Amino acid sequence: MKMLIALAMTSLPLAANAAGDPVKGEKLYQSRCGGCHSIEADRVGPRHRGVVGRKAGGIAGYDYSKALKKAGFVWTPEKLDRWLADPQKLVPGQKMGFRLGKPDERADVIAYLATQKAR
Repeated sequence: MKMLIALAMTSLPLAANAAGDPVKGEKLYQSRCGGCHSIEADRVGPRHRGVVGRKAGGIAGYDYSKALKKAGFVWTPEKLDRWLADPQKLVPGQKMGFRLGKPDERADVIAYLATQKAR
């Protein structure tokens, strides 16, 4: 019984952070991601409009690493969280050298990206 309670308690912060704040996320995106990424245009990194639900390595014409082209998954909030926490751990051999260490900041950025639907 104690173990069940402990497990439930450890999952509470994750559930609370999962929602994120898209307004905070937009500001974080601009300050932390905007040097290499844009919502609308490919830069050093690929554009992010419609990233949630898109196949990893899926923008035609963008020069992805071989590792990301072969990743074989779709960007979900959970995958984005793992990616932002440690891209090299999720996809060894990829090119992104940036991490967003704080779970609440990742949740905010992901919440913002989820509002940027593909057109």
